[in-house]
Amino acid sequence: MIKPINIPLRTVKSFVVRRGRMTEAQELALTSFWSQFGLNLADGMFDPAQVFGRSGELVLEIGFGMGEALISMALAHPQQNFIGVEVHPPGIGNILREIAEQNITNLRIYKADAKDVLDQCIADASLSKIQIYFPDPWHKTKHHKRRLIQSEFVQQIRPKLKMGAVVHLATDWEAYAKQMMKVMSSAEGFRNCIGEHAWASDPMRPSTKFEQRGQRLGHAVWDLVFEKNV
Repeated sequence: MIKPINIPLRTVKSFVVRRGRMTEAQELALTSFWSQFGLNLADGMFDPAQVFGRSGELVLEIGFGMGEALISMALAHPQQNFIGVEVHPPGIGNILREIAEQNITNLRIYKADAKDVLDQCIADASLSKIQIYFPDPWHKTKHHKRRLIQSEFVQQIRPKLKMGAVVHLATDWEAYAKQMMKVMSSAEGFRNCIGEHAWASDPMRPSTKFEQRGQRLGHAVWDLVFEKNV
């Protein structure tokens, strides 16, 4: 009898690693500072007290790009602890350089798939906020299944949030914004902090170079703020 071959199921990724061109400074920072400010899946469950030497509100940003907004928030809120997750090497190198140059002590970085970080490293009821700014819109219809903000993902993050914790989403792609609103409005355990089906008029976050460039081109931006209430 022929034994069946167990073939791992392929999962749909919400990202493609586009290495892009790294500057010498980014490459040097990645080499020099990862051991100090980087976090690894293999290390297992994240312990804020061990990493930061203190307790405090824990904020997770998924897909921080070049890291401008995350750096600004870490500097503006020194009493909070921040974790950034990204897969693109130039952005990781850039944020490591900024952390070292500005002596930022309340920020650490994962270079990994955010879904793996959530599954393997983030304890339930440990996060005060999850922020996801300008995720890849995957604008072609055939690629919509790759969009990060889907019902299944929202239910993956819900147990990681404390009661009353916030999910803050932002996009400059209108079709994706409408999908985000539909997904979050129908998600079990969340309520819109602004009002039913309402967008946040005040983004309540630092602006990024990517966002500023889009605004110069006439792109609108939609912010959604939802709270875990169940």
